[in-house]
Amino acid sequence: MNAAMAQLRAALGDDAVLLQTRQGRHGVEITAAAPEDADDEPWMVEPVARPEATPLLAPLPAGPLVLVGTPGAGKTLSCVKLATRHVLAGRSPLVVTTDVERAGAVEQLAAFARVLGIVFAVATTRRALEKALARAAPGQAVLVDTAGCNPFDPAAARGLMTLIEGVGQGVLVQPAGLCPEEAREEARAFHAMGVRHLLPTRLDVARRIAGTLAAARVGLALTEGSTGPDPVRGLAPITAEWLEGRS
Repeated sequence: MNAAMAQLRAALGDDAVLLQTRQGRHGVEITAAAPEDADDEPWMVEPVARPEATPLLAPLPAGPLVLVGTPGAGKTLSCVKLATRHVLAGRSPLVVTTDVERAGAVEQLAAFARVLGIVFAVATTRRALEKALARAAPGQAVLVDTAGCNPFDPAAARGLMTLIEGVGQGVLVQPAGLCPEEAREEARAFHAMGVRHLLPTRLDVARRIAGTLAAARVGLALTEGSTGPDPVRGLAPITAEWLEGRS
């Protein structure tokens, strides 16, 4: 898949819109549209089903949530959990991914979107992202999953900022268990990009959360955390009582 994506970018440029991937006996087949043909239109997947609604709380801030973080931090699974919460509460969120770099990222979210019966979009440019967000109904929850970013790489940081600046509330998804210095430096770098919220992952397996607390102290608001892989029960609010129980 990585080799196929490299060939795609070489042939059509970085703004090419990925439409479909298929694994065959002799390799990977990808279908894409050139920027001039796609006119920066995001790829939309319409809903096909919807689970029974159950009221649930949503403690993260209102407005489009843009999930950012380093590769492998748990952004996509966190996005799925948040989307599942909205659907079970009777709301139909719009889910957008900008990640066409990681093999299977689009297919993974598209599969969850079909199960949840929600609209899903792929937007690889700023213009496409703005068009996707413009399709949200008034008051509709919007979740944006982004590609993993090395915040210490100036080019990567500029690229992420160009893509997401001003489009919503930035949420840093960061695995718990990092050493405090590492977590704090990473959080500070994302904070400089305008991110103001922190969603730690792997809280179910991390024995020490000093890194999470150190990351929050740079100016990120602790909202809730990922406590397991279950899309329905895998998020929990982080409260003073919860922190006291983990200390």
